[in-house]
Formats: sequence, structure tokens, C-alpha cells
Amino acid sequence: MSSLLRVARPQFLIASVALFTLGALWAVLLGVPLAVLRLLLGYLIVLPAHISISYSNDYFDADADRFARPTLFSGGSGILVKEPALRKPARMVALALIACSLVLALLFMFLYAYPLWFLGYVLASNLLGWYYAAPPLRLSYRGLGEMATAVSSGLLIPGMGYLAAGGSPDARALLLAIPLIVYGLAFIVAVEIPDEEADRAGHKLTWVARRGRNFGFAAIGWAVAIATAYFVGLAALGAPPRLVDFRLLSGLSLLPLGAGVWGLLAKPVERFQALRLAYAVVFTLATFFILTDGYLLRLVLAAP
Repeated sequence: MSSLLRVARPQFLIASVALFTLGALWAVLLGVPLAVLRLLLGYLIVLPAHISISYSNDYFDADADRFARPTLFSGGSGILVKEPALRKPARMVALALIACSLVLALLFMFLYAYPLWFLGYVLASNLLGWYYAAPPLRLSYRGLGEMATAVSSGLLIPGMGYLAAGGSPDARALLLAIPLIVYGLAFIVAVEIPDEEADRAGHKLTWVARRGRNFGFAAIGWAVAIATAYFVGLAALGAPPRLVDFRLLSGLSLLPLGAGVWGLLAKPVERFQALRLAYAVVFTLATFFILTDGYLLRLVLAAP
């Protein structure tokens, strides 16, 4: 049981909490009343869905992970490689967590009178996570894993926070989609960098496995640069909501930009040096989202 629980890799939940919170706070700043219990239930829909991805990925990546050296955020948990008897239970846990997410979505729909498409949104999000590694789609094995992660990070998870808060889909909800999408892209490429050789041996067609670490660091550098330029543009245009100072967000975006430019210039090929830079990208992205959430929460609490 202890080994099976370690497959969950709870450190990745930081991303879903931060992105969900960002979407929810964005809705509140755009005029939706803050309802804490409603948001907690909304996140409880996301929580099992996100954890299920760790279990399903470890299950379907077990053969490829034989070549990997697990780190804090890459290479899988390594548990199912060491203990093959846990593979079937891991798959059952993944499916049970998806079912839990859907049941909670039904409960949310019933309590808050949401339309049927809300359940479709939750189902589609769960399926995207499942088919990231599961056949027949196996997105990460077909060169589509990066796009799947970018969509999840930039649209689905923050979108879930926005919808759970009571926001309705409109152009204002998508204002932050571009930087979140490119940050999601930078994150997944950073996660792939330590596993270049292992993914290639396991026939995973990630960007880094196909094009190498140099390409990966270049992709990260350009992605975080696009995000910073976007925030600077929003500040110059005075984009809504008026309470948000996009100059501050531009300043915070210099954290991942610094790590991205460092990697873009250094482009280390050797795994140990590349791992350090990949860690820097992941940690600065996490710091950016945590600080941004803190800033937006301060605005929400200070609003009349």
C-alpha cells in the first residue's frame, strides 16, 4: 500500500491547485461573487482527475520507464518498474479516480444547476489525461503529449476554476490562455529534458527525444519569452480587469524568463547539467503561479 500511494507523486498537485485557483480568482475579479465552499467542491473534481494521471501514466509507461532514472518530476515514480505486481492495482486506482471525478461533477451540477456540457467538460479533461499514455491514442508516444499538456495547463484546469467559481465562457475568460498555454508547454518540455535517452529507448516521441536537449531548451526559452511579451502587451493596453496591474505580472514573469534564457544560452547536452536547468525552469514556473495567485487573492480580499 505504501508503494502504491507513492505512485501518486503529490508534488505535481501544486500545479493543479495553482492553476485552478488562478482561474477561480480571475472569475471573481471579473465580477463573480466569491463562494469558498463552491470552489472547494470544484477543486475536488480536479483532484482525483489529476492524481489518476500519475497512476495511468506509470501503468502505461512501465515498459519505457525501465530505461529511466526517476527524478522529482521526471521518469515516472519507478514504483511499477520495481514492483510489477502493482501494475494492475495502479490501473484500477486510475479508473476509480476518474469515476470519482465524474461523480463529483454530477453532484456539482445538481447542487448548482449547471448544464450538461459541464459534465462533458470534466469527461473530456479526464480522457485527455488518460490517453496521454494509454492506447490507442498514446499522445505522448505520437509527438502530441506537449500539446495535450499545454491545453490542460492553459485551458482545462484554469477553465475549471473559472467555471466552478460561476464564470461563463467568454473572451475575458480566455485573456490569460496564451501565457498559460506556453507556460504549460515550457513545463512539459522541461520534464522531458532529463529523460531524453530513456524516452528514445522507450519509443516515446517527445519533442526532446526526437530533437534533443538543445531544441528543448530553445523551445522553453522562446515559450517563456512569449509569455513575458504578452504580459507586457496587456500592461501597455490596459487590459481588463482594471484592478490587475499587469506590470506586476510582467515583473513576476521574469522569474521563468530568467531560467528560460539561461537554458537557451547554455543549452547543456550532458544530463546532469541539463537536469539542473530543467529544475530551475520547473521551480520558477511554480513560483510564478504561487506568487500570481497570492497577488490576485490580495486583490480579491481588498476589493470593496
